[in-house]
Amino acid sequence: MTEASPIRHDDAVCAPLELESLVIAFEGASIPALDGVSMAVGYGELVSLIGPNGAGKSTLLRAAAALIAPRSGIVRVMGRDARGLSRREIARSVAFVPQGEDLGASFRVAEVVEMGRSPHQGGWMRAAPEDDTAVRSALARCDLLALAQRRVDTLSGGERRRVSIARALAQEPRVLLLDEPGAFLDIGHRRELEALLTNIVSAERIACVVTIHDLDAAARMSSRVAVMHAGKLLAVGPPSDVMTPSLLRRAFGVDV
Repeated sequence: MTEASPIRHDDAVCAPLELESLVIAFEGASIPALDGVSMAVGYGELVSLIGPNGAGKSTLLRAAAALIAPRSGIVRVMGRDARGLSRREIARSVAFVPQGEDLGASFRVAEVVEMGRSPHQGGWMRAAPEDDTAVRSALARCDLLALAQRRVDTLSGGERRRVSIARALAQEPRVLLLDEPGAFLDIGHRRELEALLTNIVSAERIACVVTIHDLDAAARMSSRVAVMHAGKLLAVGPPSDVMTPSLLRRAFGVDV
């Protein structure tokens, strides 16, 4: 286990995602939502963010996706300062799946997943053969081929969650950010999602960050676990090192 700090990886000159001394404060809040957070996520690594509600996990993901401007600190995507990148440039490398997003009730599943290809297409958004291949692959990996022509408003909450993840996979990102991806999924699909994420991260060398409340799942699938409390990273390290009774008690305030 290491105290939270920038991490360098031997297999790359720079990590695909780096957060350096991030401070994010919302108006009216008594403490920063993120307070000096530094972390890097390497190729082929899945990092789970754990901590109580209000710890700053979702804010960290939104900052990593360059959706929130920090008061101070830097977000680097593929070695470049996110402040110097356009939304389109960021979307070519970073896919973010928030909690409870609106997919558009009138769209069909395949149409929503196809939207993930927009950062890679020209101004007319014309699909190329590689776009069709990416969309079909994403549908298959998320067990959605049979639902491809269904309208989104006819799906269950768990099915819509899988559509959101499929759209992100169709984007073919180098950095994948998922906010509680197992929400609304039954136990079978949660286990399938764990296997899907670990396989994709390993095979495609994606840098993946996941917020998660299921500590057992975090221990099973993570390369490293980052423990958060009150906007700070308490520690980052392998699950066996970080998920100790004393540190979890410090984060959650109860014996775990």
